[in-house]
Amino acid sequence: MLVNGVDIIEIARIRRVANQYGRRFLHRIYTEGEIAYCRGRAPQMASRFAAKEAVMKALGTGTHGVRWKDVEVVRKRGGPPRVQLHGSALARARRLGIEEMAVTLSHSRDYAVAFVVAESRQANY
Repeated sequence: MLVNGVDIIEIARIRRVANQYGRRFLHRIYTEGEIAYCRGRAPQMASRFAAKEAVMKALGTGTHGVRWKDVEVVRKRGGPPRVQLHGSALARARRLGIEEMAVTLSHSRDYAVAFVVAESRQANY
């Protein structure tokens, strides 16, 4: 069975929160690898934020039950983004029979969007 999640967010909202709360916001939401990749760029931070929410939707948890940093967007130079799960997100995915998730990210001047799709081995997800 295929499961998916999608999220869209205003880039200005992420920029505003990052400016207001700084490192506190960054270290609550993003892994060290994500912080290094984004280098403070609001569109990249927003697309990763949207990806985290899309993954949580695909896992059926919303923002409850999965910590923000348990969903990580990783990317090797020149390669596509990938979702790497940790902790509670990984445990939830395993319970659902999800072994891998595919993610696509995009942003315009004003919005960032992420779409996640995974296949669950469970017929009655």
